Amino acid sequence: MEACHSSQKSNGTSHGAMALAIISLEVFAGVWINAFLVCVLCIAWVKKKTLNSNEKILLLLGCSRFCYLCFSWVHCSLSLAYPNYLYVQPTFQVIIFFRSFFTCSNLWVSACLFVFYCIKIANFRNRFFIYLKVKTDRIVPWLLLASLLSALAISIIAYDLAVTKLSNSHNSTGQGNSSKLSGKMDENFFQTYLIYGFGFATSFTAVICSTLLLLFFLWRHTCKMQKNSMNSLSMDAHIKAMKSILSFFIMYSINFTFLILSRNKSKNAENYVMFLSLIFMCAFPGVHSLILIFSNPKMEKMLIKILCRVKCKLCIR
Repeated sequence: MEACHSSQKSNGTSHGAMALAIISLEVFAGVWINAFLVCVLCIAWVKKKTLNSNEKILLLLGCSRFCYLCFSWVHCSLSLAYPNYLYVQPTFQVIIFFRSFFTCSNLWVSACLFVFYCIKIANFRNRFFIYLKVKTDRIVPWLLLASLLSALAISIIAYDLAVTKLSNSHNSTGQGNSSKLSGKMDENFFQTYLIYGFGFATSFTAVICSTLLLLFFLWRHTCKMQKNSMNSLSMDAHIKAMKSILSFFIMYSINFTFLILSRNKSKNAENYVMFLSLIFMCAFPGVHSLILIFSNPKMEKMLIKILCRVKCKLCIR
């Protein structure tokens, strides 16, 4: 029995070390990619003294992802290497608060980016859609502010749940506390699954609607171009846009699924689900931001220049 327990413990520590190593590499790459995105946009802001709506969304998205990766790495490092430190009074609540805030802001600002692309690219004859198209530049700042406020509200709920979780863990050893704990669990059920879930589900619904509308418009426009025998280059551009939008949607959906699975921890599948969810959730901000950089010609040229200079310096050394 002791030998079996020790082998299970060693397997758990080895899996934890491997997960921490993979997550550290993903976070390191993602932090630099998003830092590059933020720096380029800040330089453009200083030069032009203004940013367009797309650049505002990308700037806030890069900042939220940079901070999300930093706090995710701290949380993962403590939970995998030093789990006891998480239950020191202010540490757990503060990490949960900031991680929840940047997780939600990442989801909401990503949803804003999808909605913005849908409004800008698609061209429907609906009055409400035309109104949004005209007023996009005025709507975007308020939309970003609403995203941050909703993320703040959810992070406050997460902080409250973290405080309740710690108090429950301390009080569960006492006698006669079962009725109090069940009452707290009922309150936490409402907070977690209705308010917390609503915040995630709303952003995902916005992404689904925007993606379907945009894909429908591009598909319909491509069919018209085929009937009119228009230039193949423009058709290829539309097909490429459809593929990139579909890939963004698939990545966002997988990230959202793993995020929901990470909230619902089951003891039987916790190791494998948490391992996969942590790896993908830490990879998504870097990979998606890298795709956004390569979809922008100016950013792509600047990144290639920086990589070439770094390569030349390494070769000289």
